[in-house]
Amino acid sequence: MSEKNHEGKRTARERLAVEREKQKSAEKRRRALIVGGAVVAVLGLAAVIGVVAANAGKDDDSEASGPVVAPSGAQGKDGLAIPVGKDSARSTLTVWEDFRCPACKSFETAYRPVIHELTEAGQLKVEYHLVTLIDGNMRGTGSRNAANAAACAQDAGKFPAYHDVLFDNQPPEVDDAYADTGKLIELAGKVDGLDSPAFRQCVEKGTHNGWVDKSHQAFDKGGFSGTPTVLFDGENIYQDSTMTPAKLKKMVQEKDKQRNEEQNKG
Repeated sequence: MSEKNHEGKRTARERLAVEREKQKSAEKRRRALIVGGAVVAVLGLAAVIGVVAANAGKDDDSEASGPVVAPSGAQGKDGLAIPVGKDSARSTLTVWEDFRCPACKSFETAYRPVIHELTEAGQLKVEYHLVTLIDGNMRGTGSRNAANAAACAQDAGKFPAYHDVLFDNQPPEVDDAYADTGKLIELAGKVDGLDSPAFRQCVEKGTHNGWVDKSHQAFDKGGFSGTPTVLFDGENIYQDSTMTPAKLKKMVQEKDKQRNEEQNKG
C-alpha cells in the first residue's frame, strides 16, 4: 500500500471518529433538553396543582363557614351578642372570649360567682361575644367549633351552663381538642337537657360557623388587644389592675341603687 493511500485511509478514519463524537455530543444535548423540558413541565404542573390546591382550600374554608346564622335571641349590632340576664338591668358587661384562651378561663374562674349572682338578681346583663383568636395563633378549629357549639346551646336555651362547662373542661392552649365535635357533644351531657338530636346536628354541621367568623371579624375591627376583653358600660375594666370581683359587684350595686332612687323620686 502506498504511503499516499495509507494517509488517506487514516484521514478518513479520523474524520469518521470526529463525526461520531459530534453525533454523541448532539445526542447528549438532545437528551439534556428532553430531561430539562420534562423537569420544567413537572415543576410547572406542580405549581399549577399547588395553586389549585390552595384555591380549593380557600373555597373549602369559605364553604365551611357557611351562611351567617345567628343563634336564637342574639342581640346587639348585627346580632353578634349572646345575652345573659335581664334586659332591664342597669349595668351591662360586654365580654369578648375564646374558649381556648387560658386568660379567659382565669377571668371566668375568678368572676363567675359574682356575675351569676348579679345576673340572677336582675342587676347585671352580660353580652358575650365569641372569638377565634387562638385558632389563628396556634392553628386549628377548636375555638370556632366550641363557639358554634355554644351558639347551638343558646338555641336550646342552655348557653350559660354550657359556656361554663366549656371553660371548666378547657384543654391546654396547644391542644386543639375542641376541634372534635364528638368532644363538644360529650360535654353537653354535663348540662341537663342539652344533648338532643337538634343540638348534635347543629354542632356537627357547624350551623353557626359563619356567625362565629363574623363575630371574630367584629373583634378585629374593634381594635381590641386580646382576650378576654371585658367592658363595663363601655369601659375596659380588664385592663384595670385594681379591678376585683368585689369591686365589680360594688359598681353594679351602686348603679342599681341609683336607678332605684331615681325611680322612687319619679
